[in-house]
Amino acid sequence: MTENSPETRNYGVVLVTTSSSTEAEAIAAALIESQLAACVSIFPIQSIYRWQGAIAKESEWQLLIKTDLSCLRELENQIKRLHSYEVPEIIALPIVSGSMSYLAWLGNSLST
Repeated sequence: MTENSPETRNYGVVLVTTSSSTEAEAIAAALIESQLAACVSIFPIQSIYRWQGAIAKESEWQLLIKTDLSCLRELENQIKRLHSYEVPEIIALPIVSGSMSYLAWLGNSLST
């Protein structure tokens, strides 16, 4: 294994919700353009959560951002600059295993 082989990289999926498909697409495009993400999947969801003491139910858009978690702070900063929410959801989960060919493609698509 080399230092930057798929087996040694710190790949992950970052979850982010937005209020609209337009906002989701703008964030996704910026992350892909800056090579902070290799791929972003976007789909509609229903969220139920507590906000400022009240229970809220909203239609939102979920982004699944495939990235190298070593650039998480930079990715988080870019999302916050583009996001309309006061407290955007930004949750990172490690990829513990995957297709070596997919992980190699992922790594080749990123700036890290």
